[in-house]
Amino acid sequence: MNSQIYVVGGGLAGLVAARQLAEAGADVSILERRSRVGGRVRSREVNGFTLDRGFQVLFTSYPAAREQLNLEALDLRSFAPGATICRPNSRAVLADPLRAPRSALESAFNSEVTFADKLRTLLLRVILARKRDHSFFSGSDASIQEYLRDRGFSQAYVEHFVAPFYGGITLDRSLSTSKHVFEYTFRCLSTGATAVPAEGIEAIPRQLARQAREAGVTLETDTRVKRVSPEAGGVTVETARETREGDTAIIATQAPEAHRLTGVNSIPTETVGCVTQWYALPDGVELETGKRILLNAEGGQPNSVVPASEVAPEYSPAGRCLLNATFLSETTQDRDDHALLTDTREVLSEWYPGRSFEGLEHLATDRIPDAQFVQPPGVFDGLPGVDAPNGPVYLAGEFTEWSAIQGALESGQRAAAAITDWTG
Repeated sequence: MNSQIYVVGGGLAGLVAARQLAEAGADVSILERRSRVGGRVRSREVNGFTLDRGFQVLFTSYPAAREQLNLEALDLRSFAPGATICRPNSRAVLADPLRAPRSALESAFNSEVTFADKLRTLLLRVILARKRDHSFFSGSDASIQEYLRDRGFSQAYVEHFVAPFYGGITLDRSLSTSKHVFEYTFRCLSTGATAVPAEGIEAIPRQLARQAREAGVTLETDTRVKRVSPEAGGVTVETARETREGDTAIIATQAPEAHRLTGVNSIPTETVGCVTQWYALPDGVELETGKRILLNAEGGQPNSVVPASEVAPEYSPAGRCLLNATFLSETTQDRDDHALLTDTREVLSEWYPGRSFEGLEHLATDRIPDAQFVQPPGVFDGLPGVDAPNGPVYLAGEFTEWSAIQGALESGQRAAAAITDWTG
């Protein structure tokens, strides 16, 4: 394949597509407007702590992750299966007895969830484990709320466990998201680990970038693309500094920018967001979560609290404990840092009576209004294909699949395959 291909955007999808095309013999350049690649999958260091942008995890059972990433080299640190359901003066563990047998007894006596709901959960685990990957995002659809109701789950189970747990995954505690997302992620949670790299979530795009360079891809950062124009026999790519000509272009930006550059109206641009805060626990205070997420069963804020350094000690300096809290709903975007910190102190004090959280230290806040595109029932029938734009221009991004690391990686694979097939 003797082609000049420009990939606009250096997120996960763009990195995967670029590497595959370079390995096929194309001359590939990534044009990334930021100072480094990775898109929204980013980390930084604050006072010796590793802080990801928001709360992000990798499901190791994602097929595209297994194909595109060297999971062993990422040095993953895994959460314990399940979660802890929290309310004032109460913390109750709910774990998968098949994957966490040591917690089976504690889960069995969890009064937050009925025995019937526990049996329904195990049955659903078996049913979804048998489904083929390609069948998850097609067929009849409904909201997660409707799906669970139709399967006989109690409203208490839905409100106290599923709403906060899937509120963290879909950023939608109302459970109005498509059941396809629920089924796919439920299967992933049942068959693989939920993990973060020891060096932070940005280790994922760093690894992909190294692989791309080794394949011969040229990575150009601080390069904003103003316009991509299909021409007879190729494309013209206009940046702030120059105009370039090539054979093919891949638009691998975030959805609003992809819509601007291509005019493809089926690109979803309505988003849902969250706010996350990072904290250092006061000296001498421990949460003893067993590496499980703490869920707010009362429906307040924050939705969940994550014991980051219990899971990945490398995220913190020696002897320090790092927490992350996720806040949902649009109103939290405008609340100041101190108000959010106060909310977290209050719920921790309620969940752990007798312990003082006055010394909880705020490290950073991430306000992420565009964390995911909105995924109501039926949305996946109308998403654009990777070949939706006119001419030799292609799309790569989660907005062609579904809003997750898997969606981004898979979209990059499909865009590269489409170009390879088109060029012969």
